[in-house]
Amino acid sequence: MRTFDYIRPASVPEAVAAGQLPGTAYLAAGTNLVDLMKGGVATPERVVDITRLPGLSAIERLPDGTARVGALVRNSDLAHDLAFAEAYPMVAEALLAGASAQLRNAATVGGNLMQRTRCQYFTDAVSPCNKRAPGSGCAALGHATRIHAVQGWSEHCIATHPSDFCVPLAALDAVVEITGPDGAREVPLTAFHHLPGDHPERETDLRPGELITALRLPPEAASFRGNARYLKVRDRTSYAFAVVSAAAALTLEAGGRIGQARLALGGLALKPWRVAEAEAALAGQAPSAEAFAKAADAALSGARPTGEANAFKIELARRVAIRALTQAAAGTPARIPALPASPFGIV
Repeated sequence: MRTFDYIRPASVPEAVAAGQLPGTAYLAAGTNLVDLMKGGVATPERVVDITRLPGLSAIERLPDGTARVGALVRNSDLAHDLAFAEAYPMVAEALLAGASAQLRNAATVGGNLMQRTRCQYFTDAVSPCNKRAPGSGCAALGHATRIHAVQGWSEHCIATHPSDFCVPLAALDAVVEITGPDGAREVPLTAFHHLPGDHPERETDLRPGELITALRLPPEAASFRGNARYLKVRDRTSYAFAVVSAAAALTLEAGGRIGQARLALGGLALKPWRVAEAEAALAGQAPSAEAFAKAADAALSGARPTGEANAFKIELARRVAIRALTQAAAGTPARIPALPASPFGIV
């Protein structure tokens, strides 16, 4: 680990001012950043500690029904907030499916949005990687690609985004609040993370010096509370990142038909993968295996493997999407399963 300057600002404006300097990284829990620094993958010249900034640790319900979550709220605190978990059960289920209890007690909402890929070539500081060193190449192409992208990848990067939390947030139209040198702005979560294209080093919509201050869920997100599930398939039952995941939510009309649908997939791309056509295909349909299969096919339209090793992810994602929709149609359980987000969980 290289030496670095350490700065602890007393306010958001002070943090933003410090963050504008080139070579600066913001530090919250550090559950991802510190590991990357130890491995020589991240080498900031200065670290700005934002953990004590005022006003970023509240979970609020605004008068119009919007939920506003401060960037420094801990994952475990959010997942166990009874009012939040009742209104957005698949978000709580996704939070409890991530990492270990110890890490969830430390990790923050804002930090979760800023997670870096777990591509083994990115975290190996000696491998060529266009994220770490633009123009150096992508060592993953043509090599071990089992966990890599099948949607939205380019010849410059085939990495995937690792977050569980972001998948249901994308499905529910979450919005990211940002403060920077030019003031405050907001970005839909679906637009916050960037696909690699020709510039895989540009991972998010954040500009130099900008800081995530909060996350919002719109009032209509709570209308899915009765029929919402998050499902995660992983190599180990616990403490593992998703090979494929799905967040599915429905509203059911009086006649039993689907009013609205939400579907987002994880583990497939460098961002949560949400396809409007898949959701539109379910509107007005009876919840059935056939309808769910058509929606899953629409969600995977255009998917292509980056090698023989990860071709299985396309069919796996299709099955996970169908199962998540089926479980959502059956109704949100009264309690989160014993193994959150696992297909082996007991409701």
